[in-house]
Amino acid sequence: MCKVIAIANQKGGVGKTTTTASLGTALSRMGYKVLLVDCDPQGSLTASFGYSTDANSIALSTVMRQVITGEPVSDNPIIHHETEKIDLIPADISLAGIESTLVNVSVDREYVLKDFLDAITGGYDYILIDCMPSLGMLTVNALVAAHSVLIPVQAAYLSAKGLEQLLATVGRIKKRLNPGLQISGILMTMVDSRTNNARDVSDSIRQAYGQHLRIFGTSVPRSVRAEESPATGKSVLVYDPDGKVASSYVALAKEVTA
Repeated sequence: MCKVIAIANQKGGVGKTTTTASLGTALSRMGYKVLLVDCDPQGSLTASFGYSTDANSIALSTVMRQVITGEPVSDNPIIHHETEKIDLIPADISLAGIESTLVNVSVDREYVLKDFLDAITGGYDYILIDCMPSLGMLTVNALVAAHSVLIPVQAAYLSAKGLEQLLATVGRIKKRLNPGLQISGILMTMVDSRTNNARDVSDSIRQAYGQHLRIFGTSVPRSVRAEESPATGKSVLVYDPDGKVASSYVALAKEVTA
């Protein structure tokens, strides 16, 4: 059965897009069929793989609008990225309009993305959804469509502080909209083990949540090479295959599939 995983945190800059791209590539290298869904109007995941959209492009907003209006979903937004051996559903700023539209939809507005993804899950082992840095309707749609949520948390005070709000949102969605939703785990990202602050934040998260939630044994170190990779249109596993960040995402993929 296809596993749909939302990569979510309402805090920006915690490594959601890097995690989605790199984990997806690592899973593909393990032999799994992987689809990545860019569910952020900023289109960072789309740009990270070297794609750009224009007014005539078919993107996630196209098919979500078709679902909302009850039209047959006839357009195929899926792009195959040959280098990474993954498929991608791109996004652009027009997705922000869908966010506004969803607010005004009276029936089943939380299920629009799920309705679309349910029709294509048969072709994949894993679908990873890169969520926008907010807890708005697009993120709610991603969490309703997902079987589980993976939460990247930067080893910094402000990033950790917002974790409780996200967990509360996940809890409400599990109770009201998606009873099967689970938390895959918390992933510590951008960890600089040389600093006391990073160690203190990591330790505090493990102490606060470790008894109730899975904290991945893998943590992702801070790396300039990882920050450079999106500009090349490649995941860090291709851009810096021997680096520590690439190795950490390979290890994460093994934990996710274990």
